Amino acid sequence: MSHIHDVATLTSKGQITLPKSIRQALGVDTGSKVAFDLRDGEVVVTRADAGHEDPAIGEFLALLEADIRAGRNVQSLPEDLVLAMLANASHAVNLDEDIDGEVAL
Repeated sequence: MSHIHDVATLTSKGQITLPKSIRQALGVDTGSKVAFDLRDGEVVVTRADAGHEDPAIGEFLALLEADIRAGRNVQSLPEDLVLAMLANASHAVNLDEDIDGEVAL
């Protein structure tokens, strides 16, 4: 994703309007929900319905959703993969956390 820098003005009620470039990059529109996370003094804004912090999983799910909405024939996923995905769907992920054990790439 490219770097976008834009500025918004805070109103007396503590409200801001997300700049158009940010709304487009997030894929949000009227009625969409956004989440705000404070990380080391910076505010990170994401789609509240994004569902995953892992960008690879998020992109995969978006691609899959687009195929389904377009009526493309999406092959069934193996049952064990579906069960594993469902079991981990609400699992909190800390991408900065160290990995225990060996990792084979």
